[in-house]
Amino acid sequence: MIRHHLAAVRGALGFLTRLPVGYRDGDWDAFRSRPAAFPVVGYVAGALAAVPLLAADVLPAATVAVGYLLATYAVVGIHHLDGVADLGDALVVHGDTERRREVLKDTTTGVGALLAVSVVVAALALAGLALAGLPVLAAVAIAVAAEVGTKLGLAAMCCFGHANHEGMGQQFTAASRPVSFVVPAVVALPAVALTWPHPASAVALAGAVAGIGLPWYWASRQLGGLNGDIFGAANEIGRIVGVHAGVIAWTLL
Repeated sequence: MIRHHLAAVRGALGFLTRLPVGYRDGDWDAFRSRPAAFPVVGYVAGALAAVPLLAADVLPAATVAVGYLLATYAVVGIHHLDGVADLGDALVVHGDTERRREVLKDTTTGVGALLAVSVVVAALALAGLALAGLPVLAAVAIAVAAEVGTKLGLAAMCCFGHANHEGMGQQFTAASRPVSFVVPAVVALPAVALTWPHPASAVALAGAVAGIGLPWYWASRQLGGLNGDIFGAANEIGRIVGVHAGVIAWTLL
């Protein structure tokens, strides 16, 4: 049992990050059938991406923000942005469900894709700038909680969502059931207390899950279900919403 869970985490790290974890036969199947691996990756990726925030007391805020942006994509890679680009084009296209699905499969980069990726990257950089203005430990905690919340949201998509066709999305949704969400929720729960007794980390985690819900809801209504592009876009959107929500909570509460 432990061996299978380790394989799931290794497969999740290999798929969701750029970390050199190696690959073994069975890792992919173990990962897609064990959604608890998602928030585990959130802790690892969030902590590594937050390393530049440790220098917030000695470096200019803008420099720290760029460091956070670069560290995030160094850890998680940029392949999820492909989902953002495809979603951007699908959002602006005129037509029915089939037309939107065609646009998602189209390899041509349109103006919607350029705008969507630009907004996402700018929003993440501004999130880093906002984090740089907080106490260092609070900033790190919010960044980690937002990443864990993002991955928890992806686990929710696997457990409660349905795919609109065979493909990457269907491989995840077909392998999990609603009851499977209990374990990833438990794994993610400690992130709520990272800024205890302040609720900022809890808000960051909840905000990230809510951010995941935005493309999920749109895809359910406009595409008839999920696919790999929506998973990728949700990963980027959830992180941004989570960090900004956490910073707002720290500032106002």
